[in-house]
Amino acid sequence: MDVVEAVLAVVETIPEGKVMSYGAIADYLGLGSARIVGQVMAVHGAPVAWHRVVAANGRLVPHHEQKQMQKLMAEGVLFRTDKVNMTRYAWYPETPA
Repeated sequence: MDVVEAVLAVVETIPEGKVMSYGAIADYLGLGSARIVGQVMAVHGAPVAWHRVVAANGRLVPHHEQKQMQKLMAEGVLFRTDKVNMTRYAWYPETPA
């Protein structure tokens, strides 16, 4: 499986109402950098639940914040600020890739 397929496969496993950070996805897949995940998502992420991928601090995707927030809120994610509460909503797969 190539990197693009691997990243998209992980994103597809994120449950509704949960998020993963770019770094968590990179860590899970054994990739060297969260930037690789960001690049994959920017180019190939549209068909998957891209809105469930955020920065490690809960920051939403630049230039897509409103749409992402709406999609997450529709899944039950509550916002007090413009960031996802990672303590409450972060998710990590149980088994290694």
